[in-house]
Amino acid sequence: MEKRTAESFEKLPRHVAVIMDGNGRWAKKHRLSVPRGHRQGTETLREIIRHTDDLGIGALSLYAFSTENWSRSEEEVGALMQLILDFFASEIDELDERNVRILILGEKDRLPQRQRETLEEAERRTGNNTGLRLNIAINYGGRAELARAARMIAEKVKSGALAAEEIGEETLAAHLYTAGQPDVDLLIRTSGEMRLSNFLLYQCAYAEFVFPETLWPDFTVADYDRALDVFAHRQRRFGGR
Repeated sequence: MEKRTAESFEKLPRHVAVIMDGNGRWAKKHRLSVPRGHRQGTETLREIIRHTDDLGIGALSLYAFSTENWSRSEEEVGALMQLILDFFASEIDELDERNVRILILGEKDRLPQRQRETLEEAERRTGNNTGLRLNIAINYGGRAELARAARMIAEKVKSGALAAEEIGEETLAAHLYTAGQPDVDLLIRTSGEMRLSNFLLYQCAYAEFVFPETLWPDFTVADYDRALDVFAHRQRRFGGR
């Protein structure tokens, strides 16, 4: 099946967020190790990033590793950390050539040194690019992000740089990792699970949600296009009628 073009959609979201769920269940289904499931999931990831860029969507946020994922087995965490290195080693040249700008959401300080340096180099190398904003959430938690923003604002109030009565929604948004980007229009979570799992809690306030049953490694560009079609036919009222 040929990939669809932007003109074939009635409307497209400005910002898509994806919770890439189901790698472990895919591995179990195929009698493979969980790390093999995660590696297969990166193949899906490459295609979805390319297609998002081809469609001209402005921002794509991916939930790669949450603050809660550290509780998983040492083998699985180690495999996920290795995938960070492998993904950027194989993809950074193409992403940069495509004018993609990479932003890491989350606390990089807790990551191993090689992974942290790899992520920081990806941000530095693509920092002046003006195309797709590719947000990759690694060691990320939505509540932690909001607490971080509150601390930053509190420091400005304490120093006199900001008055408490000046604090509003725009102030908070300006101190999130995604500052300057539009809120999420469409959130996709694969594998049929129906929860946010602490992902972009503020940014998803008025997002449309789509929950395909497909496990992430089996999620195709055609599946993605179907989710975009669902979004295109939703009536978004933002609290109005």
